Amino acid sequence: MTEPRAVERAPSLPPRSSGVPEVAPLSGHGRACPGHSDQEKPRASRIGITGTRPAMTKQGGGWPDSRDEERGLCLRSSQFLRIARFVSLLLCLCLLTACGLSIDAEQARVCRSALPALNPGAAITVERVRTGPVPRSLQVDYLAQYHDRPILERFAICQFVAEGLSPNKAELTGLATEEGPLSGASLYLLKRYYLETPEGSAGDPGSQQAVDVAEIPMDAAYWLQQILVSLPRTAIYALLSVAFALVFGLSGRINLAFGELAAIGSAAAIAGASVVLGFGASSPVLGLAAGLVAALFAGAIHSAVGGYFTIGRIVSASPQPSLIATVGFSLFLMEYLRLVQSPVTVWLPPIWSEAWPLARADGFIVSLTPITVITAGIGLLAALGLLWLVQATRFGRAWRAYADDAHAAALMGVNGPRLLVETLALAGAMAGLSGMLIVAQYGGLGFAGGFQYGLKALIAAIIGGIGSIPGAMLGGFAVGLFETLWSAYLPIEIRDMALYMALVVFLIFRPGGLLGFRDPTPRPV
Repeated sequence: MTEPRAVERAPSLPPRSSGVPEVAPLSGHGRACPGHSDQEKPRASRIGITGTRPAMTKQGGGWPDSRDEERGLCLRSSQFLRIARFVSLLLCLCLLTACGLSIDAEQARVCRSALPALNPGAAITVERVRTGPVPRSLQVDYLAQYHDRPILERFAICQFVAEGLSPNKAELTGLATEEGPLSGASLYLLKRYYLETPEGSAGDPGSQQAVDVAEIPMDAAYWLQQILVSLPRTAIYALLSVAFALVFGLSGRINLAFGELAAIGSAAAIAGASVVLGFGASSPVLGLAAGLVAALFAGAIHSAVGGYFTIGRIVSASPQPSLIATVGFSLFLMEYLRLVQSPVTVWLPPIWSEAWPLARADGFIVSLTPITVITAGIGLLAALGLLWLVQATRFGRAWRAYADDAHAAALMGVNGPRLLVETLALAGAMAGLSGMLIVAQYGGLGFAGGFQYGLKALIAAIIGGIGSIPGAMLGGFAVGLFETLWSAYLPIEIRDMALYMALVVFLIFRPGGLLGFRDPTPRPV
């Protein structure tokens, strides 16, 4: 009975002349091989390549030949894979470099702060900070210049109680100079009456001078520093904006709980790192890896379950009921996180925060930290992976087909409810990943801290083009850069107000966003 029914429904599908393109089938791994004849292509695999609804529907004109579309799809897939490999290699090199340095910024600051107390009245110039000769130690090579004596070349070896992600890694347990180790009483007095005072914190002579970097104009140096500072923020906004675009592009519904899902991912990342610490491993690599897995899993599970009941189970032609339900879901997640985590925010100690000098302009040094590169690299790799997933996999073909025409996709065999749950899980994983990046870059996120991130990510998705995945990434980059540059040149207290005004301007003059629809037809939001 199934074959006659399929034959009867076939004529109801739109013919090719009506604007629905035909694309060669891809393999299960997303690899398409040009050159197959039309007879070898099953009709059930011919789905449209239009992007999101309603942003990327082709208007007017004829569609290119299906073989051209197939070659273009293969080319885009191979380009994504090449870029992803390059970014992965760059990220691994940066990670290995950060691990190989083994210089903790907090430990280096404590060790440098002790130098003025060891050389009273001398001008201190730090030459080099390196790994010490004993475990969990640093050696600082420096110059001490007195008024009545020649310059002295000295060193100090500081040993600490822990390292990596341990919260007490900056606690000094031993100190030795070229004259020998300090006694226990001297070390106690140094810590109690100098290092733990405001004078001791202010006595840090600073890191080594960047004498080997290029000299650039002051304006260019300031701009470069602000762009580098904005990299983690743009990566976080881009991932959250993509989560909004994935769900809206498929269902036409906005899920307002992605900011709270980022907070869930942040708490899960801290929990994963704490589990690693509980087993006695304080390595930042293991802690970040465990936090990454926990954040992805927690974000995907909470998003799939909550989105299924707030979007999938609410049958209504209007998006307002689902919108209100997602508001309730976000409040539920916020209170749920407060009860589970407690109102006190848990912070991880900073890791890989030693500044790498890149350029200088007089006394201003442009620097970059390893964790900034790692955070931005993870965000970029996730964005490229998502683009590849949507463009060159079975899930991506089903998502694009259902986003373009749900009824036609259902006739082609796409399971709509299952696809919605998969999309919700993927979007939640992106939100959880953004929460993990917040922990890695800034140390933690409170139970109510995800609201602002989610709201600004929604603004980024609307500015980029709601429902468009590349537009959401572009919008996240634009919002992150806008916030950073506004904070650098204009009053920071009106920064958020200016961002909301920019949203109003876009909704008036370009309601479809940068890469979204262009016609002024009212859209359900």
